[in-house]
Amino acid sequence: MGRAYQNRKDSMAKTSDMKARIYSRYGRDIYMSAKSGGTDPEGNLSLRSLIERAKRDQVPTHVIEKAIAKANGPDGEDFAAARYEGFGPGNCMVIVDCLTDNPNRTYADVRQAFIKTKSKIGTPGVVAHMFDHAAVMVFAGHDEEAVLEALMDADVDVMEIETDEQQRVSVMAPAAEHHKALNALNTAFGDIQYEVEEVQFVPKGETAIGDDDREMFDKFMQMLNELDDVQNIYTDAQLPE
Repeated sequence: MGRAYQNRKDSMAKTSDMKARIYSRYGRDIYMSAKSGGTDPEGNLSLRSLIERAKRDQVPTHVIEKAIAKANGPDGEDFAAARYEGFGPGNCMVIVDCLTDNPNRTYADVRQAFIKTKSKIGTPGVVAHMFDHAAVMVFAGHDEEAVLEALMDADVDVMEIETDEQQRVSVMAPAAEHHKALNALNTAFGDIQYEVEEVQFVPKGETAIGDDDREMFDKFMQMLNELDDVQNIYTDAQLPE
């Protein structure tokens, strides 16, 4: 669980230029959340979650505060969500989530990443059915039964729960029950420090990427990561060891 998120975070943190892109993307996410749900994190659970995640990724406080202040003002940029799906190198399945103020530009940029890596961008829904749209939470702990009991008592539909070798509990629940799951966990166990806590597309299976496709896959991911409008990339690609 959380592999897509972790891979993206790792790949984007290699240079200071990439860090600037992370700040920009968090700024957009925070702005959108505050604009639609209110600027008070106590009353806007989505905003509170974003702020906590931004802090874990070492986004400066002034970036967070500026995004909230912009959402609180009379004017603001008009961003809209856009999602693109298709097949990447090695025929892996890919979902690209974007925030854009110019959908035509964003589509053209994403499409070029597909074209230049001999990939194929598809129509909406072409691969989404092969992913679970789920809330994923990963945190330190070892009592899987107690976690499951707390979630079940709160009537959360737990899709999957497991404990790994590092004694971290991973929970997956339907995206619509994200905040209900968070409230149940925080009520039962106090202020949890989440390593991963977000809604994402989790692949139901995996597509192995062979050595022949690895270079093109890396180029594909790099091209998408370099686009300012791209917020998240989800793929079922399984890279060679």
